[in-house]
Amino acid sequence: MISKRRLQVEETPDNQDRWLVSYADFITLLFAFFVVMYALSSVNDGKYRVLSNSLVSAFKSTSSSAISFQSAELSSIVEQPSQHVERTAAPPALNEQQNTRIKRQEKMKGMAKDILLALAPLVQDGKVRVTQNALGITVEINASVLFSPGKAQLAESSSISLSAVAQVVKDHNHEIHVEGHTDNIPIQTLTFPSNWELSTARASSVIRLFIENGVATHRMTAIGYADNKPVETNTTIEGRKRNRRVAVMILSKEPEKITEIPVSLGSSDNFEVIE
Repeated sequence: MISKRRLQVEETPDNQDRWLVSYADFITLLFAFFVVMYALSSVNDGKYRVLSNSLVSAFKSTSSSAISFQSAELSSIVEQPSQHVERTAAPPALNEQQNTRIKRQEKMKGMAKDILLALAPLVQDGKVRVTQNALGITVEINASVLFSPGKAQLAESSSISLSAVAQVVKDHNHEIHVEGHTDNIPIQTLTFPSNWELSTARASSVIRLFIENGVATHRMTAIGYADNKPVETNTTIEGRKRNRRVAVMILSKEPEKITEIPVSLGSSDNFEVIE
């Protein structure tokens, strides 16, 4: 009887369903892998914490080495966006240039306001216009305020207005261009053979007054345009009156780099930039 029972135990076949346990573990790990891959598309700190807690809870029965491996992988994933931000951040030099440009613009606005206040009575009478653009500030003064007809000597009454402008700009380092303009009526005298000489002489008279009021000589340039840049028509008295003017331009742009072009320029030659 005992021998028959032993025979039955020995002849009992092995359990063929044990592979299901390993298969279930494999499927679970595979599911976790795809969850991690899905999380790669948009990872942030909040998602990382939720995902990490979920994985720890789901794999408590697994080995600690597997969990540490997954945590290390997730840590590397989370660090990638921050590295990308560092690469795309604006360089410090660019930020410094932007700050410098903003300060320069604010400085020019303050200067324009000071000039406007100094010339307020003339601005209200329409004899002076103050404008600002990307090139800088332009103070347009009607010639009747500064000169007698056909003359380039400043009137005594104009010295006060121009001196006020000089006091505003003398402590700055911007370049100043003084432009003389006339109408299209020809002039022919011993002193001024044409409107070219008259417009240039008037611009030079304004510069001399600026120098007397402390503006550095190297900052200024006198330019005569005669009647070549009218702002109104010359067919009317009012238009010609507007065209007879002196424009004081306070430049805001930085000096451009000078590029020297070689005498023999080939396709492979490089320009030499002189700073």
